[in-house]
Amino acid sequence: MIRVLLAEDQGMMRGALALLLGMEPDIEVVAQVGRGDEIVDAALAGRPEVALLDIELPGRSGLDAAADLRDQAPDCRVLILTTFGRPGYLRRAMEAGAAGFLVKDGPVEELAEAIRRVLRGETVIDPALAAAALGAGPNPLTARERDALGASVDGATIADIAATLHLSESTVRNYLSSAIGKTGTRNRMEAVRAARQQGWL
Repeated sequence: MIRVLLAEDQGMMRGALALLLGMEPDIEVVAQVGRGDEIVDAALAGRPEVALLDIELPGRSGLDAAADLRDQAPDCRVLILTTFGRPGYLRRAMEAGAAGFLVKDGPVEELAEAIRRVLRGETVIDPALAAAALGAGPNPLTARERDALGASVDGATIADIAATLHLSESTVRNYLSSAIGKTGTRNRMEAVRAARQQGWL
């Protein structure tokens, strides 16, 4: 049996996926979590062979959790399953060590086969998304520029962001100004929106 961990914040979707995957003769869902910051503990306890992770989770993103699993549970293969097929997300998922990336609108049979394939050591990527990612190019934002944009999501002031990131206000302004320039936008809220649409944030 292929042991699977399922991380999905919507309870109904998580339950439906677990039920459907459980009907496969060779797949067993051994752990289910609704938060990103619960993934590593669940993986260490349940010892899944494949972790099926959503990206946008409370507590910690599935992309960050994928990197944690690579370091703390290296035998667990990661398959990202998301509503948001954004080229930047695919690139970040691969950098975090994910073995696959699928969007949620595919049939469950395709998902079950993807689980089997990543366990065999293959990389499974939605073909349309792979083509889009190749055309999109790399993420132009540095890690610090992403941090500054991410910290400003809820309308935080420059002082708030500086305190959160332990940086000076002038440094925060420089990072935000650079991010605005790279995204071709007029202000940081537009930059956040543009970066999210590309999957850079």
